[in-house]
Amino acid sequence: MVGRPVRASRGGDHFRDVLIVAGAILMAATLYLTFLYAPTDANLGVSQRIFYFHVPVAILSLLSVVVVAVASALHLFRKGERSDAVAYASAEVGFVFCTIAIVTGAIWAKPVWGVWWTWDPKLTLTLVLWFIYASYLMLRAFGPKGSQGARYGAVLALIGAIDAPIIYYAAELWRSTHPNLIIGPAAPGDALDPKMLVAVLVSLIAFAVLFVFLIIERYNLKKAETDVDEIFQYAA
Repeated sequence: MVGRPVRASRGGDHFRDVLIVAGAILMAATLYLTFLYAPTDANLGVSQRIFYFHVPVAILSLLSVVVVAVASALHLFRKGERSDAVAYASAEVGFVFCTIAIVTGAIWAKPVWGVWWTWDPKLTLTLVLWFIYASYLMLRAFGPKGSQGARYGAVLALIGAIDAPIIYYAAELWRSTHPNLIIGPAAPGDALDPKMLVAVLVSLIAFAVLFVFLIIERYNLKKAETDVDEIFQYAA
C-alpha cells in the first residue's frame, strides 16, 4: 500500500510562510511610504518616486551576481549540487531584478533626461551585467551539462562579480549623468532627506525579502528538476 507523502521540512514551510507575511507587510509599507510619506523631490517632481523601486532592485541585482559567483566557486571546490542549485537560482532571480532595474531606470530617465537611454558608464555597465546574466542562463540551458557546464558558468559569474562593484562606483569613477551614490557605504550621510531615506530603506528590505523568497523557491524547483533528471537517467 502506498502511504501519504511526508513533508520534507516543517521548519522550511514555516520560514516560507514568514517570508510571505513579512514581504506582504513590507510591500504595503513601501507603497505607503513611497506615495504618501516621502516628500516630492523639488527638482525631479513626481517622477522621482520610481527611485524607491529602482534603487532596491538595482542593488539586489548587483548582490545576486556576487551570490552566483560565490556559490559557483563553492561548487567547483566541493563538487556539491546544492551550491550549484543556489548559483542557478540566484542567476535567474538576478536576471529578473536586473531587467526591472534597467526598465525602471529608463522610465525615470525619460522625463529627467528627455531620452529613454543614454550610453552613460553606469547604464552601459549595467547592460553588460544583464548580458552576463543572460549568457550564464543560456550556457546552463544549452551548453554542456553537469560539472563542465557549472565550471563555464562560474567563469561568467566571476566576471559579473567583478562588474558589480564597478557599477556601484561608476558615477564616481567617471563623469556621469547618472546621480551620485545616495545609499550605501560610500554615500554621503546627507545625500537624502530623512523621510526619503526611511522610504528607500524599507523598500530595500521589502525587496530583499522577496529576493530571498524567490531564490528559495527556485532553489527547491532546481533540486526537483535535478532529481527528475537523475530518475530518467537511472531508468534509461
